[in-house]
Amino acid sequence: MRITKVNTLLALLKAIFENIPQVLEVEGSILSPHSIILPEGYKLTGKDDESCMISFNNSDGFGVTRDNTISNLTVMTKHSNRAIYTVSGIQDMGNIVLENLHISGQVSIISRQRTNRINLNVNNIHITSCDSRHYSEQPQKYGVNVYQGAMTVYNFNSDANSQIDCNLTNISIGFKNAPVFGSGIFICGFSDEGGKVNLETLSTGAVYSNGMLPYGTADIITAAVFIVYGVDAKTVEHHGEIVTYGVNDMVLDTWGKVEKWVSHFPVVSYGPSGIGFVNFGTVKDFVAQDIITYGLGARGFNQYDGTVENIKFKSITTYGDGSIGIQVSKPIGTIIVEENVTTYGSVGNSLVKGVNMKLAASAISIKSGGKIESLTVNGDIITNGDDVTSYALEGGEVKELNIKGKIIANGKNSKENTK
Repeated sequence: MRITKVNTLLALLKAIFENIPQVLEVEGSILSPHSIILPEGYKLTGKDDESCMISFNNSDGFGVTRDNTISNLTVMTKHSNRAIYTVSGIQDMGNIVLENLHISGQVSIISRQRTNRINLNVNNIHITSCDSRHYSEQPQKYGVNVYQGAMTVYNFNSDANSQIDCNLTNISIGFKNAPVFGSGIFICGFSDEGGKVNLETLSTGAVYSNGMLPYGTADIITAAVFIVYGVDAKTVEHHGEIVTYGVNDMVLDTWGKVEKWVSHFPVVSYGPSGIGFVNFGTVKDFVAQDIITYGLGARGFNQYDGTVENIKFKSITTYGDGSIGIQVSKPIGTIIVEENVTTYGSVGNSLVKGVNMKLAASAISIKSGGKIESLTVNGDIITNGDDVTSYALEGGEVKELNIKGKIIANGKNSKENTK
């Protein structure tokens, strides 16, 4: 394939207007006042990934069409714009490759009507800043809408034959104490029916996000990593801490299907009603290190719908009022906690399926409809707040219970269990 070196906007546009598939090798820094659409077969790459930059000061960035590659570049837009996006109406977009990129703005891979196939490969991407809150395509279920993310892969085509196949590896979002706005990584199909996303692998570094929602909001949520409905994921793995800061900011959330989900670093939530891991989908194996939440009503793990076969945590610690450690409302398989489940809060507000309601910060709560085949806690179950039951069977069932430490209720008018 022909290689064309470009170091000015004029040279870049001239090569694109030829509409002959080629490799465009960028040298230096280029500023464009308008979006640029890459024709079919074009590959855009930097001479190196440190000194080569393309900036867009008044618009979205690069539109991809079919069989495009963007690599070894910094791509900058305003954080409320799309740095890289899919052009609508192309039936088969072929192979879209994004690799070795530093990005400000959203990466938006969305298939709409008439687009039936995208094969997406993304590797070594760091999205430093983004505001994805204003995009209108939002999934809806369980009484809430979900904001898109800095990295968005969304099959918005209702045709059941439409499909996005993707591998997303080494994706990092935001910075510590400088999160992106909205969700972090958002992967979604059209609905429980309709267009699908097949996710072979998602691996991440650190992810930091803040939905920036006002306190009291009940019908919008976000997540640092959200596997939404219509997604079949084989492996999701985190090699950096996953952190959210705002109201209703889940850290890890799924409405879809995940075979194996592993977090090698802590999962942390600072905002109100920010749950560490919340499952509405079907998960086979889930393994996490410490889950820590600080906000009001910010639970550690919540099983709302669907099921999980095997789940393991190193520890779960919550600090806010209404912040339950583990809450189960549907039948699941095996839970193992290697160390302690500890809560420090008392009674407080928490978001439950789109409704703010009062909850006590129990360490473990098994609601009506919830059933655990086997629950093992190798450490202690500890609550420190007033008016709290440490181990609360609230109409649910635990078939096999193994607590190797103690059940401790330190607060006033608190008790160890419901018996």
